[in-house]
Amino acid sequence: MLKRIWRGWTAPADADAYEELLRSTIFPGIKDRAIPGFIGIELLRRSLDTEVEFVTIMRFSDDDAVVRFAGPAKEAVVPPAARVLLSRYETHAAQYELRID
Repeated sequence: MLKRIWRGWTAPADADAYEELLRSTIFPGIKDRAIPGFIGIELLRRSLDTEVEFVTIMRFSDDDAVVRFAGPAKEAVVPPAARVLLSRYETHAAQYELRID
């Protein structure tokens, strides 16, 4: 199994709107794509001094599934509606092989 970890940051005033966009639109849209090998997605959130950090952890069965989701360059997939709310974000996600569960 592979875990794909990505981070993005919002201003505190945009954090709730961004989380709602993820819950109501982006995550359901990913699930609706029915990507073979996509297992699931988690969302983490933490408040920092001047911004709010979000971490997504996606689970895939193998590298081919990641390519089906993100393309051959495996870049971050950040829809335009999310970019409006994010103050900054990683352009690439980190990918890890799950070794112990």
